Amino acid sequence: MKAATLIAQKIENIPEGEPFTSSQFLGLGARASVDQALSRLVKKGLIARVTRGIFVRPEMSKYVGKAMPGLNKVVEAYARAKGLTIQVQGAEAVRRFGLSTQMPVQPIYYTSGPSKQFKLGALNVRLKHVSLKKLVRPGTKAGLAVTALWYLGKENVNSTVIDAIRKKMLPSEFEELKVAIPSMPAWMADMFYRYENESKRAE
Repeated sequence: MKAATLIAQKIENIPEGEPFTSSQFLGLGARASVDQALSRLVKKGLIARVTRGIFVRPEMSKYVGKAMPGLNKVVEAYARAKGLTIQVQGAEAVRRFGLSTQMPVQPIYYTSGPSKQFKLGALNVRLKHVSLKKLVRPGTKAGLAVTALWYLGKENVNSTVIDAIRKKMLPSEFEELKVAIPSMPAWMADMFYRYENESKRAE
């Protein structure tokens, strides 16, 4: 069976709106054959190119027609293809916990891989290399909290901040965050211990 046919069949099993990468099909043929097959499917309108090397079967919306996947899904697909660890940047993590109302101007993600930029429509997405110690439990609410605390820094993290973060998490998510304490820097871990002691005294 031709590579183009095998690729088309495999794409039919990918849910609409779920981004995928060209590297997922390299086992079905040579790189040139895979690229040609995907280009033909784009021309036929069966799939759409989100950015270089990333495609999607667009979801159909009665309001906007073809709905493209969200930014996070695209970046996650890119990371999976490259074997990278990623996490949203600190400023965005802080905003999601309601500790800031400032919206980052440029989408930035922390990554275990090299820093780079790529275009996603009109957006210029930046991947910024950070050490693995700042990528604790990536993709989880607990990991997001650690990223927010790293961004705020030792001078700005106190029991009030920890409590504000706890209130934005499910009890199970906060327990997962506490499990991650051994992976935190000493100043951050100490703040959690202080918060726990203050909470016990307040009971």
